[in-house]
Amino acid sequence: MTLPLTPEDAAAELELLAAEIAHHNRRYHDEDAPEISDADFDALVRRNAELEAAFPDLVRADSPSRQVGATPSGPLAKVEHARQMFSLDNGFSDEDIADFLGRVRRFLKLPDDAPIELTAEPKIDGLSCSLRYVNGELVQALTRGDGRIGEDVTPNVRTIRDIPHRIAGAPPVCEVRGEVYMAKADFAALNARLLAEAEETGKEARQFANPRNAAAGSLRQKDAAVTATRPLRFLAWGWGELSEPLADKQYEAIDRIRAWGFPVSDLFVRAPTLEDALAQYRAIETRRADLPFDIDGVVYKVDRLDWQERLGTVGRAPRWGLAHKFPAERAQTTLLAIDIQVGRTGKLTPVARLEPVTVGGVVVSNATLHNADEIARLGVRPGDRVVLQRAGDVIPQIVENLTRDEPRDDWHFPTYCPICQSEAVAEEGEVDVRCTGGLICPAQRLERLKHFVSRGALDIDGLGEKTLIELLDLGWIAEPADIFRLSQHRDALLGREGWQEKSVDGLLAAIEAKRTPDAARLLFGLGIRHIGAITARDLLKRYTTLPALEALADELIALREATPPQLGETEAKHRTRLDKAIAERIGVENVGAAVGHALADFFHEPHNRTAWADLLREVSPPPFVVESRDSEVTGKTLVFTGTLETLSRDEAKAQAERLGARVSGSVSAKTDLVIAGPGAGSKLKKAAELGIRVISESDWLAIVNASE
Repeated sequence: MTLPLTPEDAAAELELLAAEIAHHNRRYHDEDAPEISDADFDALVRRNAELEAAFPDLVRADSPSRQVGATPSGPLAKVEHARQMFSLDNGFSDEDIADFLGRVRRFLKLPDDAPIELTAEPKIDGLSCSLRYVNGELVQALTRGDGRIGEDVTPNVRTIRDIPHRIAGAPPVCEVRGEVYMAKADFAALNARLLAEAEETGKEARQFANPRNAAAGSLRQKDAAVTATRPLRFLAWGWGELSEPLADKQYEAIDRIRAWGFPVSDLFVRAPTLEDALAQYRAIETRRADLPFDIDGVVYKVDRLDWQERLGTVGRAPRWGLAHKFPAERAQTTLLAIDIQVGRTGKLTPVARLEPVTVGGVVVSNATLHNADEIARLGVRPGDRVVLQRAGDVIPQIVENLTRDEPRDDWHFPTYCPICQSEAVAEEGEVDVRCTGGLICPAQRLERLKHFVSRGALDIDGLGEKTLIELLDLGWIAEPADIFRLSQHRDALLGREGWQEKSVDGLLAAIEAKRTPDAARLLFGLGIRHIGAITARDLLKRYTTLPALEALADELIALREATPPQLGETEAKHRTRLDKAIAERIGVENVGAAVGHALADFFHEPHNRTAWADLLREVSPPPFVVESRDSEVTGKTLVFTGTLETLSRDEAKAQAERLGARVSGSVSAKTDLVIAGPGAGSKLKKAAELGIRVISESDWLAIVNASE
């Protein structure tokens, strides 16, 4: 039986989902190098939405439901959109589309049988772009970016033959939006040309994985001359800022854009009823393989623009539009082997190596198997005949084992990391198995080191991702302690391109300045699961030093070994009894068994102990002391919500702790005081419902000043 999810567990999962979805958004939108399939990404987004619906008070400021794409981080200039570019929610069945229309009717207070005319068009798989025209002249082109800020690709867009440099009959200010893409045939020809050029020069061939990546990589070139050599196309589907309306309805507005010379899909139609919309979906799906470009669904929009205006948006998506995704395409092949990949968070992901097969126009030789439970569900073993599916995915997935009844040895999920040989375990209630190597696992090194030097941890200036990668590649760093031995490589670093005496000495000085770090920051920087910045401080308030925490971990390890199941005790009851004992032994309010297990797992791994001891030979964090004084909030639990206008969130938390208060991330019956700034949402509402006192930022500063 699955135990109910607690708010603490939900908050922890939402934190992980926010980080994971943001990572994959960056890989897809900013780096054009996705790591997971569209279906897997959609599943992460759906899980996030489920948790937010169940725990509305836990919706995070960085929630994926509030984000569109990824904030650009490349070399192109960043420009704010005059009107935000939104992202559509997805539907996966006919029922989802009917529900969408139902939501529209309820929002507009229309009768249940009121007709709602839609438009329907293919959802092309390319790179969204906004083209700004002033007095008919193309003056700027921006990528979607994160929806609020895009990258300036104006010189590159001017090389695309489908995009007019001048239009007649448009409003004085007019932004045309659409998709930059590469046709399937052009994509194949480009890869063939790149391969031929590589063979001629003897260099390694660089080929694109799919047309979407090719289009994105070609459009986002620093040199527009490179873009000009790439066969990019454009298809219009909407608009941004306008100095005057285009029409009263979506269909007529797009028709007007077509008249200015922009390509518009010939499958763009008006659908008066739900049945008409679904019929167009099936018609487009039938023609999908024969279309010159990749698509992954059909987009529906409410036709009446006055209704669109009333419907508005929720989070990152308009209420008046929906993307109806296609089901995955399928094929049969043979499973040759199962390999294990170790991700940046230590997650062990099984990957099926397949006899190559063409699915949806793409040759597939790998497929994700997700986790141990999925392997058990499918019963797959090397040699099985399997069915795999792909729906515009990067890595397809196996959905059926056709030969599971044939006698063949079972495949067993590893209990050790294949990269560093550390133990690999799954936490209670989780299906994912993770490497406990942490600090020493090469597969996790870069992300662990980035976290270690990040602002919330040791905050070492000059150690950005690019520098860390360079130092890792040189073999000069592998673990946190190595950072403090970089002075040994000063002369060698000076001899490298891009490094001058000032930058080298500045980096080494920044590192030396962290020899006596704050113990809580150092503990947080180690990246032990479930030990965030607040939990690290809570633990050290009680235990003061890092060696004392190591001693606590030893006690927790012994406690786990000394608490076997009792006769007749179920696994769930044993776990509950053990968790209670662990939480009691920790003895820190709001720190539960999950933290205790994570701490024990970390120190149970010998490699981690070695890396830990090595680090403590290089740094000497003083005993952790929270300077506190009595105030009206001493001993109380506070929540900060909304935007703080004169303080950073970290500074406000530090002030609260100095006053003897604890800062929580969510409002509950245990909350004593809420400090609300502009933009406060669900937390403020929950505080009102519970009758919790709410004050402003200026009121908070008055409390702080009165206590000094």
